[in-house]
Amino acid sequence: MNTKEQPIIVGLDIGTTKVVAIAGRKNEFGKLEILGFGRAESTGVNHGVVMNIEQCIRSIEQAIDKCIQSNPNLEIKEVYVGIAGQHIKSLQTRGDRVRSRTDEEINKEDIDLLVRDQYKTYIPAGDQIIDIVPQEFTVDNTASVLDPIGMSGVKIGANFHIITGDRNAIRNIKRCVDKSQLITRDLVLQPLASAAAVMNDEDLEAGVAIVDIGGGTTDMAVFYDGILKHTAVIPYAGVNITNDIRNGLGVLRAQAEQMKVQFGTALAEEANANAYITIPGLRGLPPKEISVKNLAHIIQARMQEILDYVVYHLKQIDLDKRLYGGIILTGGGAQLKHIIQLTEYVTGLGARIGHPNEHLAGGHTESMMNPMYSTCIGLILRGYHDFENGRMRFIGEGGNYMHLNEEQMKPVITEMKAAQTETEEEEVDTENSEALQNKQAKRNENLKRLFDGLKGKFMSLFEEVEDQEIE
Repeated sequence: MNTKEQPIIVGLDIGTTKVVAIAGRKNEFGKLEILGFGRAESTGVNHGVVMNIEQCIRSIEQAIDKCIQSNPNLEIKEVYVGIAGQHIKSLQTRGDRVRSRTDEEINKEDIDLLVRDQYKTYIPAGDQIIDIVPQEFTVDNTASVLDPIGMSGVKIGANFHIITGDRNAIRNIKRCVDKSQLITRDLVLQPLASAAAVMNDEDLEAGVAIVDIGGGTTDMAVFYDGILKHTAVIPYAGVNITNDIRNGLGVLRAQAEQMKVQFGTALAEEANANAYITIPGLRGLPPKEISVKNLAHIIQARMQEILDYVVYHLKQIDLDKRLYGGIILTGGGAQLKHIIQLTEYVTGLGARIGHPNEHLAGGHTESMMNPMYSTCIGLILRGYHDFENGRMRFIGEGGNYMHLNEEQMKPVITEMKAAQTETEEEEVDTENSEALQNKQAKRNENLKRLFDGLKGKFMSLFEEVEDQEIE
C-alpha cells in the first residue's frame, strides 16, 4: 500500500461542547496517521441540535483553521460530518422483494432495490429517514443470511433498522458546513462512527454496547452476532452533570465544569469525606468551601440516570444479559473517575473504556488517543471505507446525493491526489511489513462488514424542494 495513493480524509465532529476537525491518511500498514488536528469551543449547539447558525459556523471555521495551522501543507475542502442529537430515533421493520430475473444470481443491485423500498416506510411528519441498516437477510426459505450476494432465489427479504431524525435539524447542520466553505462528503450517525473507532473483531462477535457519553447527548449502538441491533440517543450527558453541579452547589458554570473534570468521581463512596474544594468568593464575598463527597453524590445521581437509560434500551431488545463483550464507554464523559465500577454496578455487565487506538498508527501522543476523539477518528475510517469500496458520494446542489461511477470518480480521485502533501517513505523490513499487512487486512475486513450494512445513507435526505437559504 503506497501512502502517496491514499487520500487525506477529514472528520468533523460538531458537538455541544466542542468542534473537532482531524485529518488522517492510511500508511503502508493500513493504519491511520494523523496529519492535522484542530479543536474549538462549540457555540450555537445544544444537545446536538444547531440553535444558532452563525455561532456554529464560527466554531467550525476555528476548528478547521487550527487543523490547517497544525499542518500548513493541508488543504481542506471536503469533510465527513457526524450527526447526533435528541431528535434521532430508530425503529425496526421488515421488507421483502420478489426478483424479476430469477435465473441470475443475487447481486448488489437487488440489495440496493430492497433497501430503497424501505424509504416508503411511514414515519412521523417532519422526520426524515437518515439511515437504513439491513440486519439479516432471508432468501426464499433460508433465514439468517448475512450476505446473500451470489446466492440464487426468487424472494429476498431482510429485517431493517431504520434511523430517523428531524428534517430541519439535519438541514441546519449541513447549512453550517456549507457556509464554512466546506463540502459535506457524507453525514454519519455518531454512535456508529465511535463504534468503528473503538471496536475490534472480537467485540463484534461477542456482542457489545457502545456508550458514547458526549457533552450534550449520550449515543448508544448495540452489536450482537456481528450485526447492528439497536441505536439510541439519550438526551443527557456532560452538560447536564455540569448544570447539576452549578445548581446544586451554587457556583458558576466554569467552576462547575472545572470541579467535575478535576475532582469529580462517579462513585460517591470512593470520594474522600474530609476533602474540600475552596471556591473564590464573588465581588468581595468570602470564599466558599465545597465537600468533594457532595460533588460526587451529584455526579453519581446523573450518571446513574444515564446508565438506567442504557439498561432500559438493552431490555427493549432483550440483550441486557447476553452481551458477553459488555459495555464500551467512550466520549469525553468516559474520563470520569470510577465510571467503570458504576457502569458494572448499574448494568450488571462488564465495562471498559474505549480508546480510538485500534486503527491509529504508533507514535501519536496520548492526548490523540483520548476517548473524546472517538467519533472524529471513526468518521475518517468511514471515509476510507467509502474510498476503498468505490462509494465516493457527494451532497450536491439542493442537498441531493450524487452517486459517482468509476469513470466519474477518476477526476475526483485525481484531484484528491493533487491535494496530498509529499511525505518521506521510511524503509520497512519486507517480512515484518507483510505480517503487519495481513493482520491489518483482517481488521479492515471487520470494518467492511460493519460499514457494508449501512446501505441507505441519506438517499432521500433532501429530496424535497430546497428551502430558502438562511442569510
